[in-house]
Parts: sequence; structure tokens; C-alpha cells
Amino acid sequence: MLVRDAMSTVVLTIGPQHTLRQAAALMAARRVGAAVVHDPDAGGIGILTERDILNSVGLGQDPDAERAHDHTTTDVVFAAPAWTLEEAARAMAHGGFRHLIVLDRGEITGVVSVRDIIRCWAPARQHVHVPA
Repeated sequence: MLVRDAMSTVVLTIGPQHTLRQAAALMAARRVGAAVVHDPDAGGIGILTERDILNSVGLGQDPDAERAHDHTTTDVVFAAPAWTLEEAARAMAHGGFRHLIVLDRGEITGVVSVRDIIRCWAPARQHVHVPA
């Protein structure tokens, strides 16, 4: 199975001046764990994840004052739609992250997450007994 088969094609994109509270509200409304941050003044494309927001709040920072650009990962690993899910999982495990922005010919076409990969690898809606 390929990344194109697992990725979400509806991508939440925010600007660098969004507050963390605004980003969190948009992420919650869309039920996603990451937002692509488009910042042409700071090198282009980055990603803001739920973990980034959690770390900021955990440090006692004000989510109404903190801006996305101050918490965005800009050293992003991009996936291609033709990657296998194994390649995507290996990149995530190696980099220690849970989301990959998918680029096709330089354009953002989706985001693939660990959850997307697990959903594809796990049997569809099959009841699994997990021992206590």
C-alpha cells in the first residue's frame, strides 16, 4: 500500500501569526493532529503539531500570545505519494515524529500520520481482544 492510499487529502493550513489557541481550535474542529504552516518569509512550509502546542502550554506559555511560527518545525521531512507505507513509517520512526507532509511535484497534496498507517495495516473494524 502507498502513502497516496492512506494520506488525508484535506490539509489544514494556517499562517505563522495564528496563535496557538487559534491553531488548536482549528485542529480540534477538523479532528487533526497537525497543521501545515505556510510562511513564505521564513522558508516556506513547516508543521505545527499537537505535541508542539502541548509543550508550549506545559511550559506555562500563554496560548493566546504564542504564535505558530515560534513553535513550528521547519526542518520537515516530506513524503511522496508513491512511497510505500513502510517507507513512511521508517521515516517517522527515524525522525521521531508522527506526521509527514506529502508533496507531489512541489505541491502539498496531503498529510499522512501514524494513525493513517495503522488504519491501513489493521484489519478493518475487526473486534480485537486485548488481554488485560
